[in-house]
Amino acid sequence: MRAVKFLAHEREVLERYLPGLDAKLRGYPLCELERPEGVAIRTFREHGGARLLIPARYGGLGVPGTDVARVQRALATRSPSLAVATTMHHFSVATLVEMAAADKGLSWLLIEAIARQGLLVASGFAEGKPSTGILSPCARLERGPGGLCVSGSKKPCSLSRSMSLLTLSMIDSREEGAGRRLVVGLINANSPGIERRPYWGSPILAGAESDEIVLRNVPIGEEALFYAGAADLLDAVQLRGFLWFQLILTASYLGVASALVERVLLADRGTPEERSVAVTEVEGAMAALESLGQEISTGKATEEMLARSLYIRFMVQRAIERASMLCAEMLGGTMFMSSPDVAYLLAASRAIAFHPPSRLSISKTLDDYTSSGKSLCLQ
Repeated sequence: MRAVKFLAHEREVLERYLPGLDAKLRGYPLCELERPEGVAIRTFREHGGARLLIPARYGGLGVPGTDVARVQRALATRSPSLAVATTMHHFSVATLVEMAAADKGLSWLLIEAIARQGLLVASGFAEGKPSTGILSPCARLERGPGGLCVSGSKKPCSLSRSMSLLTLSMIDSREEGAGRRLVVGLINANSPGIERRPYWGSPILAGAESDEIVLRNVPIGEEALFYAGAADLLDAVQLRGFLWFQLILTASYLGVASALVERVLLADRGTPEERSVAVTEVEGAMAALESLGQEISTGKATEEMLARSLYIRFMVQRAIERASMLCAEMLGGTMFMSSPDVAYLLAASRAIAFHPPSRLSISKTLDDYTSSGKSLCLQ
């Protein structure tokens, strides 16, 4: 196979922030990194990956949005499951950082602990529940005999086995009616009352540890709660968290498609025209993500920016579909049949369509927002 320049910049950025991680991951076959309880997540943590989005003054790396997108793209070319799992960690950390910056009941000491100890934070925000919005809580906050406690279920929940902390959205059962507030809580993953159940039956992205987390009267202190406003609306903290989510998620799946493009280039498959089309699809998509990353890092989070992040995500999603199918065709049936990697990457690249908000579920909302200026409600 020939040497290629493709992805060199992304891997240089990854090496700058997390030295040695790419080389370590490259030493394992894809199937080893993608299996349940594989080595990818542990390796990521050992190389300090948990610190990426934490500001440098609190022991983190303070990586700007453009470079975060590059890091995630590079990681996904080695292990799609790792990129997807760490997307949820980064989303959780970004939300915690915004909460702490807003001085809303969360100490910076916790942020420093995540950075110093390399703690992985799972996301218990609503996801994977048919006919519900992404703000629909998956748990209830109640007052029990011993104080405040949480009950509910989150499935799937990535990092279910490797998490140290769990962030989750809750409805405060002490309140009633339309004015109920959405509550964000933080729980130690080893707290009594937390159960992990098998849930992810597919071999695709199995390494992301996306199982079910069941909570039964799990104790939580008032200091670990953040009241985010009306349960059906995004406040400023949540808004920035969702912006980070769209950026990191999309860059991760672009990395999966890029892994197929790289295989085409290394094997010198297809014609120059076909290879150029595939590279143009993913590089053009990456340019859009880099622009979005810059905007998230330097601009004020607004509803307009969130809409733009969704437009970019769905544009990139289409580019991923086209590039992945073209690359699979260029790699040919022999490679498809002789190695599981091509089929695996092709299937994994399509999973971007399943993350909320899906293109189908949000299309009318985006159309209303663009056409008549209605609010961009994510329910």
